[in-house]
Amino acid sequence: MHPLLGNPRRLAIYLLAWLLVALLLTVGLRGQIDWVTAALFFIPVSLVFALITQSAWYVCRVFPIASSRWWVAGPAQIAAGAIAGVVWIVIAGGWSRALENMGADVDVRLTFLAQRPLLLVVGALLYWLVTVFFYLVTAFEASKDAERTNVELGLLAREAELKALRAQLDPHFIFNSLHSISALTATDPAAARRMCLLLADFLRETLRLGGNEQISLAEELALADRFLAIEQVRLGSRLTIAREADPQVVNCLVPPLLLQPLVENAVNHGVAQLVEGGTIRMVANRTGSTLTITLENPCDPDRARTRGVGLGLELLRKRLTNQYGASDAVYAQEQDGQFRVEVRIPAVPAPAKAAAAKAEASA
Repeated sequence: MHPLLGNPRRLAIYLLAWLLVALLLTVGLRGQIDWVTAALFFIPVSLVFALITQSAWYVCRVFPIASSRWWVAGPAQIAAGAIAGVVWIVIAGGWSRALENMGADVDVRLTFLAQRPLLLVVGALLYWLVTVFFYLVTAFEASKDAERTNVELGLLAREAELKALRAQLDPHFIFNSLHSISALTATDPAAARRMCLLLADFLRETLRLGGNEQISLAEELALADRFLAIEQVRLGSRLTIAREADPQVVNCLVPPLLLQPLVENAVNHGVAQLVEGGTIRMVANRTGSTLTITLENPCDPDRARTRGVGLGLELLRKRLTNQYGASDAVYAQEQDGQFRVEVRIPAVPAPAKAAAAKAEASA
């Protein structure tokens, strides 16, 4: 689309600039003509020529300036400028005769005839000036298009990375769950069967919610409860849960399976390593515009270190960095036999209608 003809505001500014050009021509080329007559001559001619020079945009599109085509664009623009100069002269000659017929000072036509060579050069120069302007507009639009393309590619790359991280996360937890079921089949087949049913329910729920970009914290906590219910079949009374969630934050939006790697690490690398077991404590609250989720669990300081806990946290950290752009969204610390993870993300409430619909569906 033409950058000026399709935008009335830009066109008005462009014509205003040409009005200033017409006033400059009135001052510089009026000769012996009085000011009013000179203005009546140059202003209409300039404004009509301003509309005609809009065609320079299409010439610029046909003959773009490129390192391999300058030798084509240059002669084409020189020829277009010469033709524009001739058109300028024709318009000026016709208008001078019209003014003479309307009773204007005869000096208008005489002045025009005397200045035709100069007016020819002025017309060509004005056309080339407009051409330069349109080349700049073309370069600016190309830069905007390239920037827009880069942003779109960046979003696509970010989405692909998020999906890749999810693809790494899901098998990581499934393999651990299947390993737990396998261990139970020899000692407690009924518990293994119950665990399989709970795992099926958990996977069904993750498939339902996992396709969303974000879910409510209440739904995410429910997913964590389902996972912990699976682990309680294996660990029994050794695993206890303590949870505190501010009612103001349960409708905040979070990425699906945000808590799953945290509770999995807390169980497998914390409570399960202790003979007496322990309590996993989850706290969710809001400070200003930040939603903070804290998870604490006991751990054995002398346990054998494995890569599993580091992998789960690293995948979560990458997910949140890609989604929110915050490299410090996940903070982990172990001290005095307690492992503590803190997740800080923007507190974005779910839309009221969506929250009501989800609550109704859950009921």
